[in-house]
Amino acid sequence: MNCRKLGKSDMEISEISFGCMSLENNFQSAKKLIHKAIDLGVNFFDTADLYNKGQNEVLVGEALKGYRDKVILATKVGNEWRDNGSGWDWNPSKDYILKSVDQSLQRMQTDYIDLYQLHGGTMDDPIDETIEAFEILQQQGKIRFYGISSIRPNVIREYVKRSNIVSVMMQYSLLDRRPEEECLKLLQKNNIGVLARGVLAKGLLAGKTSSKYLDYTKAEVEETIQAVKEISEESKPICQTSIQYVLKHSAISSAVIGVRTEKQVEECFFESNQAELLDMDRTLLQNSNKALVYANHR
Repeated sequence: MNCRKLGKSDMEISEISFGCMSLENNFQSAKKLIHKAIDLGVNFFDTADLYNKGQNEVLVGEALKGYRDKVILATKVGNEWRDNGSGWDWNPSKDYILKSVDQSLQRMQTDYIDLYQLHGGTMDDPIDETIEAFEILQQQGKIRFYGISSIRPNVIREYVKRSNIVSVMMQYSLLDRRPEEECLKLLQKNNIGVLARGVLAKGLLAGKTSSKYLDYTKAEVEETIQAVKEISEESKPICQTSIQYVLKHSAISSAVIGVRTEKQVEECFFESNQAELLDMDRTLLQNSNKALVYANHR
């Protein structure tokens, strides 16, 4: 598995990484998938305190016992579950972040978090207060680095200007090229790594039955999928071509893939160091649809 440096941090992360949100709440099953991914060279695992009310962190922490010094562990904060369990509220306050980190550390059975990410963000947030919380945690040694998970260009620009983030996690795929013009160039210029999620567009770019996606009609999605199939070799799953499209952009540090089965682990994580996508193939893929822009989420 090839590795790439995450922004201006000193962390070398696998170019395909494990998004843990998709894991079923079954320890033996989760452990098997995580260990298989490690065997294939994956070293970056991403979770969040929001997932399954913190139980995903418990699952991941338990599965990574004995591997902690060999992996890079990321989690997120900012969504506070209501006491009655009916849902969650956005809370990027300093007090909440400083309290939540200790709970995440306990659930994952670790002394430090490699990458702590704000799980969202709006222009109405107390951004300087939020940044202060992450800086304090970094000074305390509870986290090594921090970043944000956001698709809001205006929010991303503020954190680029005002903070020491090393990464931004955002949705990016052949069926969601919105970041290409507005975000990726800015982040690359400032040496901030991009963690791409949604790379397979809810499975559409991995063989799932076609359907409407974002502002693309079903017919438009099918055109893009056909282009992916034509470029993929017969023996290669189309998910690998879809992943290589994202990795072709030099701003991307890693494609974060959520998997549920051993077959998906093998198809998505195996042989990531195959020959990268040719420039002409990337152009053909881009010509298979019209690039969208951010209309909402400002």
